[in-house]
Amino acid sequence: MQGLRWLQLSEDEMNGFLGRGGTGVISFSTDLDDPPVSIPVSYGYNAEEKRFYYRLSFPPDSRKEELVDRPVSFVTHRQTDSGWQSVVVTGRLSDISDVPYESAEIQGMWAIQIPLVDIFERPPRETTFQYFYLDPETMTGRKEVMTDS
Repeated sequence: MQGLRWLQLSEDEMNGFLGRGGTGVISFSTDLDDPPVSIPVSYGYNAEEKRFYYRLSFPPDSRKEELVDRPVSFVTHRQTDSGWQSVVVTGRLSDISDVPYESAEIQGMWAIQIPLVDIFERPPRETTFQYFYLDPETMTGRKEVMTDS
């Protein structure tokens, strides 16, 4: 009988899994009695800097404006040829929307690929976007492995 178990991803495995970008879920901390605010997002990842980049929308009815300064967790996962893999990251977002073009933060964005996903109820040109990066405080990855049980 075969079973499943999980192993930690090495740094190289995490970098390979994350690639230059993809999709996941970012969760913003809230008050103690409230659940976190979780939203699907596209991300870019620069393995050289170990930095995540996000292009977040701020529609008029969004709570993100009041939450972006709080701690976040970010999760991405998918089925690969060798089984399920996931990466979980925690930290705080840094707004780089108004950072000069010559800055290291903006230049670091050239090494990534944030997928553009149109999931909005209004055209993207009618939505305000801001750019953020996340230098992880923690970053862990897991992979599924088959076992003979």
